Amino acid sequence: MWLTPSSDRYHLYVSYACPWATRTLIVRKLKGLEDIISLTVVSPRLGSNGWPFGNIDEFPGAEADPLFNSSYMKELYLRADPDYASRGLIPDETEAALDLYPEAYRADIDALNEWVYSDINIGVYLSGFATQQAAYEKAVNKVFDALDRIEDILTGKDYLVGGQVTEADVRLFVTIIRFDLAYVGEFKCNVRTIRGGYPAIHSWLRKLYWNIPAFKDSTFFDHIKACYYGCQPNINPTRIIPVGPLPPIMPL
Repeated sequence: MWLTPSSDRYHLYVSYACPWATRTLIVRKLKGLEDIISLTVVSPRLGSNGWPFGNIDEFPGAEADPLFNSSYMKELYLRADPDYASRGLIPDETEAALDLYPEAYRADIDALNEWVYSDINIGVYLSGFATQQAAYEKAVNKVFDALDRIEDILTGKDYLVGGQVTEADVRLFVTIIRFDLAYVGEFKCNVRTIRGGYPAIHSWLRKLYWNIPAFKDSTFFDHIKACYYGCQPNINPTRIIPVGPLPPIMPL
């Protein structure tokens, strides 16, 4: 049984750079929860203390913590658990009227999400953070094999499952919108680009972005690039942020 959402009960801390956090932003808007769940955006420049707030790192769009005046996300975790030892990351996903997980399609959504998560959502990271050639090639080939499967699924379709936007679209979108922008260059996922090699995925991506405000309004390209290219010195020691691709997403 679902409880009626109530205002002044929830507050969401997000990084526009993080694909998992972006899921929460998309769902929050799709379900019309903007007035119920308040929001604070951290700086995309992730460091040793985790995500900094805007008062510590003045990046455009980053904000100060309005509730506890924290400097870093990690401080919020330490308030809840003084023994917390990891970096202060961003929590993941939300639920009200729009059904993104309709009962009739749950088996199909679950089956798709399982391999999209392992082969694409996580696969790009396994490719990007690989330190041996064989491990990199195994990971990157798995990514593109999975993208080939998605291309077949989306050919002639606007959505992954059931002819409507579902959780499966949200989960895949956050990786695909970052693909040409960050994963092709930073994570060496450069067998093909989305815009140049996958016409069905590219069409699906652009229709979600341009036709459904929740997707466009939750995507901030400057935050994405600042994080991926500026926060991984082992991969990009110069921290130079590439100008392209231009435009960051093609028109319909």
